[in-house]
Amino acid sequence: MKQTLALILLFAIAAGAAAAAPPQPDYHPSMGDLMTMAVQPRHTKLGLAGQAHNWTYAAYESSELRHAFDRVAKTIPVYRDNDIAGAAQQNMKAPLDALDAAIKARNAAAFAMAYGKVTKGCNACHQSNAHPEVVIKSPAANAYPDQDFRPRPGK
Repeated sequence: MKQTLALILLFAIAAGAAAAAPPQPDYHPSMGDLMTMAVQPRHTKLGLAGQAHNWTYAAYESSELRHAFDRVAKTIPVYRDNDIAGAAQQNMKAPLDALDAAIKARNAAAFAMAYGKVTKGCNACHQSNAHPEVVIKSPAANAYPDQDFRPRPGK
């Protein structure tokens, strides 16, 4: 009986302490957070996959990049009075479509040209959102040393 009362008292104290703890604030990532976490790595990996002629992986990263833009637009629909979904559509749709065609054709020269246009679209969006200091370029080195970007046999 003493043990039961002690356990009830212990649970009551623990419940009271938990109720008294302040709630954790929701995390709301900034546009810079989302770009750095979701978009920029996809852009980089897409470039590295194309440089390695890994068309299967490039197709995957192209799709992931499109989805990253969609998630950013859902998370921050308007940034500095700019419609983010509209900006992504205006700056990225045509270059990404050309990139997907180059990937499907397994055409390295067309990929390089289309990837350059995707990169130019990123920079145009940065300009239109008052961030000209953010300049994206094709990766010159592998930022992911733990990932092999070479195509797998049979792919």
